[in-house]
Amino acid sequence: MVDQILAEFATGYALFEVIQAEAIGAKLKEVQEASQDLSKFGKFVKLRSFLPYRDAANALENIKDISDGLMNENLRTFLEMNLPKFGKKGRLVLGVSDKNLAGEIRGKFKGIECDTSEITQDLLRGIRFHSGKLLKQLQPGDLEKAQLGLGHSYSRAKVKFNVNKADNHIINAIAVMDQLDKGINTFSMRVREWYGWHMPELVKFVNDNYQYAKLAIYIGNKRSLSQDNFQDIVAIMNNDLVAAQNIINTARISMGQDISTVDMENIVIFARKVVNLVDYRKKLYKYLVNKMNTVAPNLTKLIGEVIGARLISHAGSLTNLSKYPASTVQILGAEKALFRALKTKGNTPKYGIIYHSSFIGRAEQRNKGRISRFLANKCAIASRIDNFTEIPTTRFGEALKKQVEERLSFYESGTALTRNSIAMKQAIDLVLSENISQNISEKDKKNQEKSKDKKKEDKEKSKDKKKEEKKEEKKEEKKEEKREEKKKKEKEKEKEEKKEKKKDKDKEEKKEKKKEEKKEKKEKKKDEKKDEKKEEKKKEKESKGKRSRDDEGEIKSSKKKKKEDKNK
Repeated sequence: MVDQILAEFATGYALFEVIQAEAIGAKLKEVQEASQDLSKFGKFVKLRSFLPYRDAANALENIKDISDGLMNENLRTFLEMNLPKFGKKGRLVLGVSDKNLAGEIRGKFKGIECDTSEITQDLLRGIRFHSGKLLKQLQPGDLEKAQLGLGHSYSRAKVKFNVNKADNHIINAIAVMDQLDKGINTFSMRVREWYGWHMPELVKFVNDNYQYAKLAIYIGNKRSLSQDNFQDIVAIMNNDLVAAQNIINTARISMGQDISTVDMENIVIFARKVVNLVDYRKKLYKYLVNKMNTVAPNLTKLIGEVIGARLISHAGSLTNLSKYPASTVQILGAEKALFRALKTKGNTPKYGIIYHSSFIGRAEQRNKGRISRFLANKCAIASRIDNFTEIPTTRFGEALKKQVEERLSFYESGTALTRNSIAMKQAIDLVLSENISQNISEKDKKNQEKSKDKKKEDKEKSKDKKKEEKKEEKKEEKKEEKREEKKKKEKEKEKEEKKEKKKDKDKEEKKEKKKEEKKEKKEKKKDEKKDEKKEEKKKEKESKGKRSRDDEGEIKSSKKKKKEDKNK
């Protein structure tokens, strides 16, 4: 029974130990039921070891190896570190999801048996279901983010293709072109029928659907057409003067019915759609030609862009076409006729898609089958060369086309043929000489580029020197200007200082004058006060003298009275 299980996650490798392995082997139904319940499933397995990936690139590398059934070096070291070593008698049973990976592990590790049975798959299913809780080292959401990123990178690596061999675009382009051809033919017939009610004679002069739609847009109502429109109609009719004049003449005597403006607007809108479809078809054809010349240049040179694209589309890819034998390439596209012939035991078809080639059209009826077989052989060779060569070239396609031309002339006149080995050798020599010349030309180009680079460097250096000299001159000029500005500023400062000094002097003089005036005023006030005091003193003295006189008179009068009283 299973002892341990190896599980691969988007975050790393995990090794789980199976608890009670013998009992689990007999309980398949219980394991299946418990895989949805962690409380029950946790009794069956236990995490033993976990190895996370270093980064996203390492994870993608490991997952790609696992999908291819290979054992990565990280997985090998992980198993060596964690698996126990057993002797000849003891053996460990390891549960693995992939049978190819199990074979790789069994071949690298002796004493280990790998099991991919149903019980192992059920246990792995339960481990993946409860991985978020069994891997306790991870935080919530880490596993989902890792799965999303790894899924995107793995899918991108799977669908990645080489730009130079993008035959998928050719398959889609030829399919769209076929659909466009059908749509353009259907819509053009509808435009002819619809506008024919108004001007039925126009069909006689215009056979091309594109020109008819453009004329329907330009003319509109036939009553408005006159000789003034002659040059424009000539341009639409590719300089056919007679047809342009006939259109103008028939518009005057046309038997068609009159159409209302609303109906004419709808006809013109529909005709514009047809013109746009034809223009897009032309652009798509140019795109297909460019793609075929890059993807399958030799096949394109041999049989043409459209037929080569149809062969690739019918085969599914250029790689599939290169794997087909010439007999299969010959009848590609005629599968129904082939199976019908096999069922009825009739003659099998001689050609399929390659019937539309100009080589088969040029051959006589009795030689069509022979030339189709020869052409299919050359197409198979050209497709193999295109698929497996690294450097694209058209030399092999030119040599193969020349051989087909010789075969056609041989069937007609019996001229000598060039052997295939000689033709291929000549083509190889041409390719090698071109490569050598390309290498030489590349060397010359490199030398020329180096010389140009040197000249450019010298010019740049001289320019830099001139620029530096100009910069230095400008710096000196700026320095002189700064000096002059400094001198001017210093002079201005001196003037300002002088002015300020004068102002200060004037202020000081004014202050001194004011002080002197104040002093004079104070002195005057003092003198006035002194004079006032003197006058007051004089007045006091005078008043005192008067008082003393009065007092003396009073005293004298009182004395006289006293004397008189005494005398009485």
